[in-house]
Amino acid sequence: MKFMKLGSKPDAFQTDGSCVRYISSELATDVIISVGDVKFHLHKFPLLSKSNKLQKLVSKAGEESLDEILLVDFPGGPKAFEICAKFCYGITVTLNPYNVVAARCAAEYLEMTEDIDRGNLILKIEIFLNSSILRNWKDSIIVLQTTKSLLPWSENLKIVGRCVDSIASKTSVDPSLITWSYTYNRKLATSGQIIQSGRKFPEKNESVPKDWWVEDICELDIDLYKRVMVAIKSKGRMDGGVIGEALKTYAMRWLPDSVDALVSEVHILRNKALVETIICLLPSDKSISCSCSFLLKLLKVAILIGADDSSREDLIRSISLKLDEALVSDLLIPARSPHTTIYDIELVQRLVDQFVANEKSNRDLKLVDKNSKSEGEFVLGHGSWLQVGKIVDGYLAAIAHDPNLSISCFIKLSRSIPESARPIHDGLYGAIDIYLKEHKNLTKSERKSLCGLMDVKKLTTEASMHAAQNEQLPLRVVVQVLFFEQVRSAAGAHALNNSHNAMDPPRNTQENWGKSAPENRKSLRKQMDEMKVKDEELLKNGKLAKRGSKNRASGAQLLPSRSRRIFDKLWIVGKGLANGENKSSETSASSQSPTSMIQGETKSSGSSSRQRRHSIS
Repeated sequence: MKFMKLGSKPDAFQTDGSCVRYISSELATDVIISVGDVKFHLHKFPLLSKSNKLQKLVSKAGEESLDEILLVDFPGGPKAFEICAKFCYGITVTLNPYNVVAARCAAEYLEMTEDIDRGNLILKIEIFLNSSILRNWKDSIIVLQTTKSLLPWSENLKIVGRCVDSIASKTSVDPSLITWSYTYNRKLATSGQIIQSGRKFPEKNESVPKDWWVEDICELDIDLYKRVMVAIKSKGRMDGGVIGEALKTYAMRWLPDSVDALVSEVHILRNKALVETIICLLPSDKSISCSCSFLLKLLKVAILIGADDSSREDLIRSISLKLDEALVSDLLIPARSPHTTIYDIELVQRLVDQFVANEKSNRDLKLVDKNSKSEGEFVLGHGSWLQVGKIVDGYLAAIAHDPNLSISCFIKLSRSIPESARPIHDGLYGAIDIYLKEHKNLTKSERKSLCGLMDVKKLTTEASMHAAQNEQLPLRVVVQVLFFEQVRSAAGAHALNNSHNAMDPPRNTQENWGKSAPENRKSLRKQMDEMKVKDEELLKNGKLAKRGSKNRASGAQLLPSRSRRIFDKLWIVGKGLANGENKSSETSASSQSPTSMIQGETKSSGSSSRQRRHSIS
């Protein structure tokens, strides 16, 4: 910390109670000056020789026969006036970062300029500020803090602006050139290192980080902090990531952790100003280093304390640029009246819509260079789509438990992302499964619409096996699952057979189909055996105990009775084709759609089958 001593005489100021200060001298005092609630008994000559203001006031007081001079709204109060008075008497005074601004403002009030006396107080303080204080990092921050209580004097004298510019300039200095203690809040060594080295401060053995200044300026009040950050950004030399880290650090430093403290009447205005300031200082592009998790938490606070609409819109725009980095837990923002759902689903819908719009806009801009890019680059360049797809599916699963969540909201959010963002539908299936279990009173049409969101061809084998045993799903969906799982198994077996017989002479189509059909059946049996093992594990947990109790002697059933019957019918169709019973139907059966398969089953099973489907679905 820098300091400067002025004068050489010993201190002769005495105190008489708490409200009287006088100079100890052989000469009687001849003027009383009141500053605040303190009266100073002093001599006219030393004061008038340094202060133009006091010359005028003393002259006026003599004309009006006043015994006392009253200094109204004196900057810095009695302490600042005492510094000026001691300087006039030549008594030693020490200026430091904590009192220099008050002394400068007081000297300005008293008009202690060079016109009155050469080497007056204003000049000496200015020299001290420019040559020492503003050249020092820590002292500049301390001085800036003291200016707040001395407004508007400190502003008019440009002390605030000079401190802000000094701090902003130092933050952009190359870290490798910084030789001062780059932060007085961060511990440079642990106590063990200090004891071992035997020194108070260890030698610097690591490079100074780019954000070395972040913690220091957190001590500033929000309005001064805003001015410093604006100055830093205006210089254009600070990385947006470091600015984001600074804003995050300041928010964590001053925002309370508890909700009660956030919304308390004592602090809500301060918290509101803090949040709105941080939001307006956020970089406007994706380079911001603040994590999406932090931005979402900031949004929760902004909603809670009632930040203005423009601030919330700016924050939503920043979050939408980084939505692919979000966590589902951070998106679970509590809804407020008049919403009836547990979480604010409309807000998440807006975030997803803005993200999709941004990505589509960026993709359209890149279409010009599409010919110069390889297909691999195109796929890798849209990993954010896939990540947002996973996030949306995870969010749907989280909110599916809400009894007040309408099916229209669920469907709308699910369809907010393009098909390319959801190459696998396991996550969507899981969310639909939860919604069906939590909303038992859905109509047949609603269940059909809900299940229509997923494509059973995009389910993994594990999800397909679960869906085949899921009694919540409509019969039509289960048929589709089983059909496409059979097609997938048949295609895999056929590919494997072709690879084994690549060197064999070609055979007629009838022989190949007749040979491949038994192999397909073997592959299906293998999958059914795997499903049987899983069912046995479920039986141990008691989930299928009732269903499997009739066949424990011969093993647990592989599927629920409904799915098993459907699977058996598919099995019979494949078996008949393998034996070559109907060559003309071979092609048509292999190309049948799931819809046509269902119709065929209904005709063959009679009215009892139709009644059973109606009762289940």
